[in-house]
Amino acid sequence: MSVFTTVDLLRHGEPEGGQKFRGAIDDPLSALGWEQMRTAVGNYQAWDAVISSPLIRCAAFARELTGRIDKPLTITGGFSELSFGIWEGRAVAEVNAADAQALGQFWRDPVGHPIPQGEPVADFDRRIGAAWDGLLRDYQGQHVLLVAHGGVIRMILRRLLDMPLHRIWRIEVPYAAISRIRRHCDPEAEPHLVFHNGHLA
Repeated sequence: MSVFTTVDLLRHGEPEGGQKFRGAIDDPLSALGWEQMRTAVGNYQAWDAVISSPLIRCAAFARELTGRIDKPLTITGGFSELSFGIWEGRAVAEVNAADAQALGQFWRDPVGHPIPQGEPVADFDRRIGAAWDGLLRDYQGQHVLLVAHGGVIRMILRRLLDMPLHRIWRIEVPYAAISRIRRHCDPEAEPHLVFHNGHLA
C-alpha cells in the first residue's frame, strides 16, 4: 500500500440529447461521448479500483473499463449529479430565452438563487463532501478512478481549493476531462491538486 492516496477524476463524455440541464436525467453517452472517454483513458490501467456515479453516462463506461482492466467497480449514489429541478431536461438556450434573469442569477450565485424544486447547492455540497470523505477513508493508500459529473468534480475541487461555494462555476470541467488529487495518508495531511484537465501518464 502506498503512503499516498491518489484519485483521478474523470467526467463523463458527451451524452445523447445535446446541451441541456441534465442532472437526474439518465441520458446515455452519445457515440462521440464513448469515443471521448476511451480516448481520455487510453491504455492506462494503473488504478486499484474504479468508483462511479450510478447514472448511465458514467456507469456504462466504468463497467466497460473495469471489465477490460479487471479491477473492482463500486457504484456510489453519493456522487450523482446535482438535480436541476424545473430546468431538468430543458435546453440551456430555452431556459435563457424564458428567464434570462433567473439563469444569470443562478450562474452568479447558485446558493442565493437556487433552482425551484432543484437540489439546494449547499445540500449538494454536503452530499458530495460525505461521499468524498468516505472514498478517502475506504481507499486509503490506493490509486482509484472516480467517474462522475461536472458538478461533482467542481464540488470536490472547491473543497480542495477552499473556494467559496457560490464560485463553483468558475471551474471549467469539459467532457471526459481528467484531474488528479493526491493526499498523504497522514490524517492531518491536506490533499493536493496534481493536475486539472490534464493527461494520464
